[in-house]
Amino acid sequence: MRSGRARWSGWVNRYELLIFDWDGTLVDSIGRIVESMQVAARACELPQRDEASLKDIIGLALPEAIATLYPQLAGSSVVEDFRRYYSEHYLALEAQPSPLYPGVAEVLQAFRDRGYLLAVATGKGRLGLNRVLAGRGWEAFFDVTRCADETASKPDPQMIHEILCHCGKRPERALMVGDSVFDLQMARHAGIDSVAVTYGAQPVEVLRGCKPRLMIDRFAELGAWLGAVDSFEVSAYVG
Repeated sequence: MRSGRARWSGWVNRYELLIFDWDGTLVDSIGRIVESMQVAARACELPQRDEASLKDIIGLALPEAIATLYPQLAGSSVVEDFRRYYSEHYLALEAQPSPLYPGVAEVLQAFRDRGYLLAVATGKGRLGLNRVLAGRGWEAFFDVTRCADETASKPDPQMIHEILCHCGKRPERALMVGDSVFDLQMARHAGIDSVAVTYGAQPVEVLRGCKPRLMIDRFAELGAWLGAVDSFEVSAYVG
């Protein structure tokens, strides 16, 4: 294990399938998620949770996120109210779609050009993911996508199992890329390697504790590591 600066001239890799989280990994939407959770809590007259606590649940499906933040609501009709307020506010914010992180569009296209299979495993609902994919003209860009409302929530590995089955790939041929412990735990439970991005929802030290194969500060570093884009000096943790 080492940390520091490294140069990669390419990566003779075994990966054929790259699986990406959405919010906080490909798309800079963390602030909007936090704001929408705060708005929903106020509307439901619930105690406000601090920003760190809200970021800690990003990656979970919304019902699991609410249950983690407000366990006292179990079985209450307030849960449905919270979901409605959250969804309405987030949808209003997304009238102007959250931006992709720098380099995401270019590096994903480079992966596609190199023949990688690309997938999304997200805590978003299907309607929400379809809407944002359509907004970017990406309806057919990914080979397969899985959402939390049609399968088990992270960190359960069911999403990854379904993606592997759809693509006909074994676990050792797949790599999960995400910004939360739920992404990394899901990958471990599914028996696949993971990469943690440090610019998303959760602190570096928390992500490092999940022992990802690589930690990156910029999305383009993943492209360099896998040899899909020109190599350059990067600061990264390699496990």
